[in-house]
Amino acid sequence: MSDAQVRIQDDLYEAVNGEWLKTAVIPEDRPTTGGFSDLDQGVEKIMMEDFRAFASGEKTTDIPEMKYAIALYKKVLDSDRRNREGIAPVLPLLEKLRQIKTPEDLNEHAAELLFLDVDLPLQVAVEADMENAEKHSFLVMGPRIILPDTTYYAEDNPAGKQLLAVWADMAAKVLAFTPLSPEEQKRYLDDALAFDALVAKKVKSQLEWSEYYKCHNPYAAEKVAALVAPFDIKRLLNDLYGDKAPQTLIVYDPRAIEEMQGYFSRETFDLYIHWATVRCLLRATACLSEELATLGKTYSRALRGVSADPTLEKQAYQTASMAYAEPVGVYYGRTYFGEEAKKDVVELVKKIIDTYKLRMQKNTFLAEETKAQAIKKLSTIEIKMGYPDEIKEIWSKQVFDEDASLFDAMKEISRIRTEDAFDKLNKPVDRTEWVMPGHMVNACYNPSSNDITFPAAILQKPFYALSQSVSENLGGIGAVIGHEISHAFDNNGANFDEHGNLKNWWKEEDFKAFKDLTKGMIEQFDGIEYHGGKVSGELTVSENIADNGGMGVTLEIMHTLAAPDYQGYFKNWARVWCMKAKEEYIRLLLASDVHSPAELRANMAPRNFSEWYEAFDVTENDRMYIAPEKRISIW
Repeated sequence: MSDAQVRIQDDLYEAVNGEWLKTAVIPEDRPTTGGFSDLDQGVEKIMMEDFRAFASGEKTTDIPEMKYAIALYKKVLDSDRRNREGIAPVLPLLEKLRQIKTPEDLNEHAAELLFLDVDLPLQVAVEADMENAEKHSFLVMGPRIILPDTTYYAEDNPAGKQLLAVWADMAAKVLAFTPLSPEEQKRYLDDALAFDALVAKKVKSQLEWSEYYKCHNPYAAEKVAALVAPFDIKRLLNDLYGDKAPQTLIVYDPRAIEEMQGYFSRETFDLYIHWATVRCLLRATACLSEELATLGKTYSRALRGVSADPTLEKQAYQTASMAYAEPVGVYYGRTYFGEEAKKDVVELVKKIIDTYKLRMQKNTFLAEETKAQAIKKLSTIEIKMGYPDEIKEIWSKQVFDEDASLFDAMKEISRIRTEDAFDKLNKPVDRTEWVMPGHMVNACYNPSSNDITFPAAILQKPFYALSQSVSENLGGIGAVIGHEISHAFDNNGANFDEHGNLKNWWKEEDFKAFKDLTKGMIEQFDGIEYHGGKVSGELTVSENIADNGGMGVTLEIMHTLAAPDYQGYFKNWARVWCMKAKEEYIRLLLASDVHSPAELRANMAPRNFSEWYEAFDVTENDRMYIAPEKRISIW
């Protein structure tokens, strides 16, 4: 059977997207095309035209913070200066690291290095406290690793060995630009790889990280200090906060901290400092000469299967739009996102939440008091639609010397952002902050604030358009909205109450019933063969629960329409997930992404709902059929 003859009853995804997939070309500088990626490219094209006009003076904006983004954009474009400077801008920082010869030296300068974006022997951060979302906590976890996941380090994983070889070759070539002797270069590289191998044995896997609620592990600061010696975390806290230093730390990665001496000790100190130096150098390449910038992306290109870097102009836009994300997002939202569309989608969100409440009331496995708590949580969900009404003060503070090198400008921006982040520890949580900017093609649910964010950029076809039918919009943005709301009740979100606090609000037997249904969802996806690998039902369960819930609630709304078009609904659902990707990127996602492959997202969720079978007369003789007793609908 040719692709053109694929029946929708056998493969919804292929039947809807097959013709496009045959001819679609993945851009050289991207790992994917289609769906989210195409919208992102469209936004990028529009915004690059505007940035070009801003830089030439042809266009202006009344958003004051945009002037810094435009200045940074110009600085990235100044390749002549960057090429003249070569590696020189980063050398003072490398020399600073070269002078750190003992743990005592490190402890003396740890706070300074933190603000210089140098990797410490452990990661630290300040975030909303899981048990009390009104306040902040100081977080501690193990260091980052080179490969995407700890599973890549297994002896029987050839991809890991290949990627490490690519990384090592890249690092060796970048190190050759430094004043280090050939012998020193080799030692730095060997030590970096050795330290990374030690860390990889201790830190969490992506599967472990996917159980987000398990990250809340309060430890006394004194206990952490004893575990991580000779690194003096008490001194770091004192340097950061003085007499207001926290006495309790939240350990996100207990094994990495409790067994930290397995990778950081006086005996391994040289390994650590050389690892930190190499990582610092590689991170800096993006801000150095074009040759170094291209070289420094070698590993990333291999990891994602990308054959070329973005053009210089595109890199300039991407750098500026990330460094000044909120002002750029507000500009995009104000300029390209209509108030009519915003009002329409907000009304849709409210309708979906109200329908979710009705479904909760009809739920068959929850006791009445648990339903009441779930409905209370739904009633307090905050909706963040399009872009923020105002730009936070931090963005106007990100001022850099326009005569500075690109590296020094980015270093200053990073320092200001880092200082601001750590300064929040003893301040209340600002729930009006947005976690995604308006020009990002994405959406999210935040369990710690019980809010959903829909940036303006995602509110386009095929997700949403005033010109699309109500049924199509329900199969697109409606199901995505329902998906994000469902995260409030997935295997992670279910552990948080309506205030965003980690709290058990369930009756014991209800939570057991929910966990049993969750196991069914894991089994439905687990082990599905895909592009030479297998889907992990455990890794992807939260997103699969959310897809299932988003479809369930929007199909409920479909029943209330005067003329529901179920075929249009399911076809647009499939269009949303249309994606063509490089094989390397597919393997990366299978190993580390909490989302199932796009094709499976399109094809698996519909099979759990009777409306699918009725819309296309799907029977047990069709491949898109699941027996009724195996269908899962949790929410």
